[in-house]
Amino acid sequence: MQELSQKHLLGIKDLTADDIHLIFETADSFKEVINRPIKKVPSLRDITIANVFFENSTRTKLSFELAEKRLSADIINFSSSNSSVKKGETLLDTVNNILAMKVDMVVMRHASPGAPHFLSKHIDANIVNAGDGTHEHPTQALLDTFSIREKLGDVQGKKVLIVGDILHSRVALSNIFALQKLGAEVKVCGPKTLLPKYIETLGVQVELDLKKALNWCDVANVLRIQLERQQIKYFPSLREYSLFYGVNKALLDGLDKEIVVMHPGPINRGVELNSDVADSDHAIILDQVENGVAIRMAVLYLLAGKGAG
Repeated sequence: MQELSQKHLLGIKDLTADDIHLIFETADSFKEVINRPIKKVPSLRDITIANVFFENSTRTKLSFELAEKRLSADIINFSSSNSSVKKGETLLDTVNNILAMKVDMVVMRHASPGAPHFLSKHIDANIVNAGDGTHEHPTQALLDTFSIREKLGDVQGKKVLIVGDILHSRVALSNIFALQKLGAEVKVCGPKTLLPKYIETLGVQVELDLKKALNWCDVANVLRIQLERQQIKYFPSLREYSLFYGVNKALLDGLDKEIVVMHPGPINRGVELNSDVADSDHAIILDQVENGVAIRMAVLYLLAGKGAG
């Protein structure tokens, strides 16, 4: 079996293009599995995986759980909202207690950037970063890029636009890394207040005019406005944001070409994306959800092959 170059999946930054291609090829075969009448394989039946979520998550957590069950792994679910973390227990103590139960892999979401990296230096289990603060969300970027490959045949040479709240988005950073490693051109678009000052140092173009940006791209990945991460106001109102940066059918109909529309979910309908686009043939949002399970199965399977230690 081919192996990943990494023992953990902490971020896309650490992966090589070969790693990403290997994950995609593995996901292709798992996609066949999840479309069969019997959707399970015994690949990880001797592996125990702990899902350790210090931040609320519905879709990512469900997607990982489903991937783990499809691979026949044993699962422990841990949520900090009803745990000893509230009593002051440290991250390391929490995870060491989980590991004392003989866990092989930890899927972790945490509000602090770098938390999974910290953990990987202190414990033996394989770590999968399911989102760390505003830093990275590697499996989301892998499923997004995989969905582009599936829809357009290849990622190389494609023009991909990321629209919206880039500043607070871990999805944006991981997507930029993944797309660039596979040879895509990346442009970002949004209000200046929601674009990080360092963005151009990542080799990304900036366009403030949404219509121009959409005319340039083959694929538009529209991000959610992350109001829960915004301590101050970055734009006057949601209505005004929607007016300048919301993607609607009239805007798409006015373009010179057809483009593919993506969204990592959950959608603020009527803000960054109108229902007439989200539910249209332009959108591959539900394909992304299906591909998320196959990609997460591939990541868990390949990391289990690397073994602990």
